[in-house]
Amino acid sequence: MALTRLEHYERPCTRNDHRVAAYRPHMRRYAASLPLHSTAMSLAVDKLELGPIGTNTYVVRASPDATEAVVVDPSGDAATIRLHLATLGARCVAILVTHGHFDHIVSLADLAEATGAQVYAPEGERMLLEHPEAFTPAGIVVKPWTAVTWLAGGETVQAAGILFAVTAVPGHSPAHVAYQAGGCLFSGDVLFAGSVGRTDLPGGDWAALEASIARLLDAYPSDTVVCPGHGPQTTLAAELDRNPFLADLRAARQAS
Repeated sequence: MALTRLEHYERPCTRNDHRVAAYRPHMRRYAASLPLHSTAMSLAVDKLELGPIGTNTYVVRASPDATEAVVVDPSGDAATIRLHLATLGARCVAILVTHGHFDHIVSLADLAEATGAQVYAPEGERMLLEHPEAFTPAGIVVKPWTAVTWLAGGETVQAAGILFAVTAVPGHSPAHVAYQAGGCLFSGDVLFAGSVGRTDLPGGDWAALEASIARLLDAYPSDTVVCPGHGPQTTLAAELDRNPFLADLRAARQAS
């Protein structure tokens, strides 16, 4: 059966093809036995599942009573995000974008315009933010946004009293980045609970993705909480231990 364009975006990577079922039901079953929290996690993180394919948008604060927040990957309707911010008594001061695929930037322009928040995104995906109409499925409208502080990886972003380390993690998309702070890793579509980002979209590369995940495993503690672009939380340790797509990485580390 042929895939619709939205189903095409929802499915995970396999190393040789993409004849697999949509990953979210599998991820929920896989993650049922995993710890959803880590003692290393020190931030207040709210997850909103928004947009046409259920993308995770995160509202991140330094503490539960903080009045400033950072929004990661604004999907869905900006009004939904703003309402959630209002219930927290917080204002959005920065927006972090992991990569430029349409479902991660659906409400970027509206949220940035309404809040005046500074936007940070990978420079190598500039075309996706500035001309999203060329890369968005029919029937979905994503407004362009150009007022961005562009990143390449290796930088730090200070916002809302939080220091985020930026790591380049290409593979799912050419210039994808991840943001780490307070024991949390906002991994976008690089690493999921029980899966990894697909590499059969334009600019995808399996070897690059595998190297990116290895980089994250080397850079951050094993109990780091992974807050992915879709599905439930996990930890780096759980994924290295059980993720079927990391078999080669697992074997290499066990052999060394």
